[in-house]
Amino acid sequence: MIGAVIALLLFGSMGIGAVTILLLWLLGFRLIPNNKCAVVEMKWSGKGSLKNCIIALNGEAGYQPEVLRGGIHFRSPLKYRVHKVPLVTVPQGLIGYVFARDGEPLRPKQTLGRVIEESMEFQDVRGFLMNGGQRGPQRGIIREGTYAINLAQFVVILEDDIYHLPINKDDLPTFRKMAKIISVREGFRPIVIKGRSDNIGVVTAHDGPPLKPGEIIAPQVGENTPSSKLNHDNFQDPERFLAAGGKRGKQYQVLVDGTYFINRLFATVEIIPKTVVPVGYVGVVVSYFGSKGEDASGVDYKHGELVDVGHKGVWKDALMPGKYPFNAYAGMVIQVPTTNIVLKWIKNQTGNHKLDENLSAVDLITKDAFEPELPLSVVIHIDYRKAPLVIQRFGDVKKLVDQTLDPMVAAYFKNIGQTKTLIELIQERNEIQDKSSRDMREKFLHYDLELEEVLIGTPSSSANDGRIEQILVQLRDRQIAREQLETYARQQDAAMKEKELNEAKALAMQQRALTESQVFIDIQRNKGKADYERSVQEAEKIRALADANAEKEARIGIAQAIAIEEKVRAYGGPRYQVLQQSIDRFAQAVEQGKIDIVPRMVVSSGNNENGSFSAFENLMLLLMSEKLGVDLVEIGEPSERSRHVKEELLRKMDGSETEKAEAA
Repeated sequence: MIGAVIALLLFGSMGIGAVTILLLWLLGFRLIPNNKCAVVEMKWSGKGSLKNCIIALNGEAGYQPEVLRGGIHFRSPLKYRVHKVPLVTVPQGLIGYVFARDGEPLRPKQTLGRVIEESMEFQDVRGFLMNGGQRGPQRGIIREGTYAINLAQFVVILEDDIYHLPINKDDLPTFRKMAKIISVREGFRPIVIKGRSDNIGVVTAHDGPPLKPGEIIAPQVGENTPSSKLNHDNFQDPERFLAAGGKRGKQYQVLVDGTYFINRLFATVEIIPKTVVPVGYVGVVVSYFGSKGEDASGVDYKHGELVDVGHKGVWKDALMPGKYPFNAYAGMVIQVPTTNIVLKWIKNQTGNHKLDENLSAVDLITKDAFEPELPLSVVIHIDYRKAPLVIQRFGDVKKLVDQTLDPMVAAYFKNIGQTKTLIELIQERNEIQDKSSRDMREKFLHYDLELEEVLIGTPSSSANDGRIEQILVQLRDRQIAREQLETYARQQDAAMKEKELNEAKALAMQQRALTESQVFIDIQRNKGKADYERSVQEAEKIRALADANAEKEARIGIAQAIAIEEKVRAYGGPRYQVLQQSIDRFAQAVEQGKIDIVPRMVVSSGNNENGSFSAFENLMLLLMSEKLGVDLVEIGEPSERSRHVKEELLRKMDGSETEKAEAA
C-alpha cells in the first residue's frame, strides 16, 4: 500500500515522459550495441549467494554465465546490474591467451587449465564450468576473430590490450605480469620457421607429468595420422599431447619448416640451426636419448659399444653429407673428415683440418750426437664406415692426434735418429721415408686408420746450435764440387759431340759436292757424246754441203768466167769491165748509205777546160787512190794526180785480168 501511494503521488507530480522513463527503468530496459556485450550480475536471489565461486550457475546471486548480445534486453536494476563490455577482437595472425577466474582448481602437477571443447572457444561459460573447466591460465588459445566472452569469468590477454571486467583491484597487475611473460616468449605471434634459414625448433613443454629419473629429454609421442586422437599436431593441441603420454621438459621431437600456433605458456620453442654434415665428412651420432641397445661393434672391439639408430650411445651408422633436423639436446654429432688428413709436425704450420695445432717438429739425437729438429708430414685417411669406431675409442679426432699419434710418431723417429748420423739422416731421407711408411702403416691400422704417406723434411738445427748448419754448408760445398765435375765432364762430352757433329756436317757437305760433281761429270759425258754425235752429223752435213757448194761454185765460176769474158769483150776489154764494176759497187754503196747523189752545196774549184776538178771528182780521186794504194800528197797538180790515178787503175785492172786468165 505504501508503494502504491508513493507511485500515485509521483505520477501526479510528473509528466507523461518522465513516467515513461521511470517505467522503462523499472522494467530494466537495456540497449546493447552490436559491438559490445553485457555481463549480468544478479544483486539478490531467493537461492542465496555463491560460495567459493563467482559464476552463478543455478540462479544464485552473483555473475551470471550468459552474456547479453547486441539488442534490447530487460533486466530490472532493482535485481540486476548490467556491465557493458566490448567484444574481444584478436587481430589476424596473432594469438590471444585466456585466464579463467572460476572453475575447478588445478591439480598439483598442472600448470594450465585443461581445454574444454564444450566452452565454444570460451564463449559458453556454463559449458566450460559444467564440463570440468579449471581456473587459472588455460591451455587453449583463441585465434584471430571476434568473440562475445564473459569477461567476468575469462580475462583475455592480447599483445596490445587486456580484456577484463574489473572485480578486484589486485587482478590487473597479475594479468600484466602474465602478459609480460608471454611477450618475452614472443607468444602473441605464431612460430615461423623458414625453410631458407636452415633452422629447427626445439620444444620445451611446461605442463604434463615429469620425466622419469635418468631421463633428460622427453620421448616423442602421438601419431602422425591427422584423424588420430593422439595426433597433437606438433604441440598445437596440448590436450592430445598429454593424452598421448607427453611429458614436460625438452622434447625429442623438433619443429621443422612451417608456421605453428603454440601456447607459449604450455610450451616454449628454441630456434637452433639444423645439423649440416658437409661434403668430405660424416657425422658420428652420440645419442643421449633412447633405450639401451645391443652392442653392434663386434667381439674383437673392446673400447666401447656401438648401437643401432634410435638407441642411447654411439650409433653404428654415421650420417652422410647433408642437412638433418637433429635435436642437439638429444645428442651430438661429431664430424669426422673422410678426405685425406695432413698432419704436420712442423713449427707454426697446420693442415687444412686444424687437427695438428699442438704438433711441432720432432727433436732427435743422432748417432754422432747432433740434436736436429725433424719436420714431418703424415697423410692419413679415416674410412667412413670405421668413423664410429674411432669416435667410440678416442672421443674425437683431435684427441686421437694429440694423445696417440703424436707420441707414437715422435717415438718412432727418435728411434730412427739414434741409428743414423746426421749426414746419413740427410742423405738417406728417401729410404727412411719409405721404411717409415711401411712400418707405421700397420700401427695405424691398429687404430682403425689408414696411413697414406709419410713425408720427411730436412733436419734443421735449433736457434742456439749452429753446428748442423756448418755440416750442411760442407755438404752443399761438396755437392757443388761434384756438380762442377759433372758439369765439366758433360761439357767435355758436349765438345766431343760437337766435333763429331762438325765433322759429319763437313763430310755431308763434301759428299754433296762430290755427288754434284759426279752428276755433273755424267751430264758432261752425256753432253759430250751428244755434241760428238752432233759434230759428226754436222761434219757429214758440211762435207756434203762443201762438195755440193764446190761443185756449184766451180760451175758458177766457169759460168762467171765465160760471162766476164763476154762482158769484157762487150765492153771493149778488161779495163772497161773493171771500171763498170767499180761504178756499180759505188752506186750500191750510195744507195745503202742513203748518201745524197746531188750535193746540197756545190763547191767548184775551177772548170775542166782549164784543167781544174770539181769537189766530186776530187772525192772520187781520193777514194780510188786509197783503194789503189796511191799517195796523192806527193803528186803536185790535180791534173797530174788524176792521170796518175788512172794509170794505176789501168795497171791494176790489167793485173787482175792476167790473174783471172791464169786461173782459168
